[in-house]
Amino acid sequence: MEEFDGLDLQAVEDRLDTGGDDAPLASDRVVLDVLDGTTPPEEWIQLVASGAVLVLHVDGDLNELAAGFARDIRDGGGSLMHFRGFLVVTPADVGIDANRLG
Repeated sequence: MEEFDGLDLQAVEDRLDTGGDDAPLASDRVVLDVLDGTTPPEEWIQLVASGAVLVLHVDGDLNELAAGFARDIRDGGGSLMHFRGFLVVTPADVGIDANRLG
């Protein structure tokens, strides 16, 4: 346990709790919804910017439905993947691992 003598866990917890500028995003939220054109693109962008992962059931043409936010998500470092009728959207600090798909 000697290697942890210099680790100040309270300081780390305080920084996470206060959400300071250098604190990581809280990626502990997964939002399930339907991508059908009724939700404004800005709302999807804001959710992902706040650290949320989106799992959206695609109800319509994916290219048309995602056109209003996909580029902004990618430009911000996020990822998008269409999988079995769903669009999975992650912020920059959450990767999508598709290695097991073949």
